[in-house]
Amino acid sequence: MDFYRIGAENDYAGSTEWLRGVWAAPPPHPDGVPEHACPAVDWGWPGYQVPIPPQWRPGMYVAFFVESASDTAPTTDGRGRPAGKLPYDSARLAGFGREYFVLRPRVPGSAAILYKKSSFTRHAYNRSDAPGIERASSLYDNPVYVPANGDEPGGHKVSAHRPGGVNDLAYWDAPFIAWLEREGYQVEFCTDLDLHEDPNLLSPYRLLLSVGHDEYWSARMREHVEAFVDAGGNVAFFSANTCWWRVHVVDGGTALVCDTDHDVDGVYPHLPATDQWWPPEPDGVGAPENALTGVSFRNGGMWPGDDWPGDRPRTGFLVQHADHWVYEGTGLRDGSGGRGADRLGAGQPLIGYECDGAAYTVDERGVARPTGADGTPESFLILGIAVLAPTHDDFHNPKPGHWNCVSRESATGPRAATMGIHTRNGTVFTAATTDWPAIVGRGCDVGVGRVTRNVLDRLST
Repeated sequence: MDFYRIGAENDYAGSTEWLRGVWAAPPPHPDGVPEHACPAVDWGWPGYQVPIPPQWRPGMYVAFFVESASDTAPTTDGRGRPAGKLPYDSARLAGFGREYFVLRPRVPGSAAILYKKSSFTRHAYNRSDAPGIERASSLYDNPVYVPANGDEPGGHKVSAHRPGGVNDLAYWDAPFIAWLEREGYQVEFCTDLDLHEDPNLLSPYRLLLSVGHDEYWSARMREHVEAFVDAGGNVAFFSANTCWWRVHVVDGGTALVCDTDHDVDGVYPHLPATDQWWPPEPDGVGAPENALTGVSFRNGGMWPGDDWPGDRPRTGFLVQHADHWVYEGTGLRDGSGGRGADRLGAGQPLIGYECDGAAYTVDERGVARPTGADGTPESFLILGIAVLAPTHDDFHNPKPGHWNCVSRESATGPRAATMGIHTRNGTVFTAATTDWPAIVGRGCDVGVGRVTRNVLDRLST
């Protein structure tokens, strides 16, 4: 295994000796289809203990599984082993035969910012595919529903002990982590499981980051973040579809169970989906996610397609309240004084692939303001809005070339992504779109980059 630390450059950290592999057949899927594999059980692969050298810096690491000497990284020393630093290349990080891990500091809190990797969402979408092999086995593809058993609730189940790729890391996280390091931000890292297990994890920090696609949250994760904000801590959600499903962590922290609307015995959607955060009990958890984030996926939508960013609209956010500190130094205008309003990120695929919004109404001056009817806090200020069009209101049968939208409460206004901010002792900023970190990390828009710096600088001090 070759190890790299992700940053402004991929720092080569070291390699193991050659390790003897053991053949282990994928566990059969309950549906009996030979090409599938069961996502709900531990695949039983042997583990290898790898000591962490004391000189390794805390951060996000990737392990490359090397099967032959010719399969090593392209920059090598005379013995065919990686040497020195490799330039950042998202294509090299994406793919199979890789796994990421977080190296936590021995004494946390030397940095004011904690970056949370959305590891639960990664496991939910991991299809257990391999080069030339499509197993299509995840929480979405041929999911496995397990009945309640003792302390374990019923629901769709996925094990973290399965092979797969790290495409989410390559698309959202790695570019943004590289940007953070280039800009001089000191950041420490954690996973969802860290946040789930440790109620004191956030105590040493001023700012928590949620990045990219952050869909699956446990109740403990949410409790710990809510307590952090109530105590004066800050959160920046550079993410969307955030906290959409509640998960139950089982099997000693190695598996997740979630009663979703995904297929059960050929029935799709499976309803009620009792682990959805926003619907009232008994049909859901009864704790709308926008009480924390300010926004919800049920007011936004998803633009389908495998070729990201694809053909989705590139309208950006219509600027509101341009005098707010979030917009400082951008030069953007909000249309007051008879001038036309600017759009943050116009021309870039900033909105989507999934985006969240607050229920809103437009006042006599044309300014969008939250109604609060969906549980969004009264103090939430909509700083930017992107009205979604065209929309398709049958999410379970997606329509290409449209924003596909889920069911929600009635009379909550048009579908839109709403970037905004609210305060409840601590301050919560939400970008309301999954691809914010992709745009920032790749340097696609100066204004989006400046807003990001403003948020980081203000909320980390």
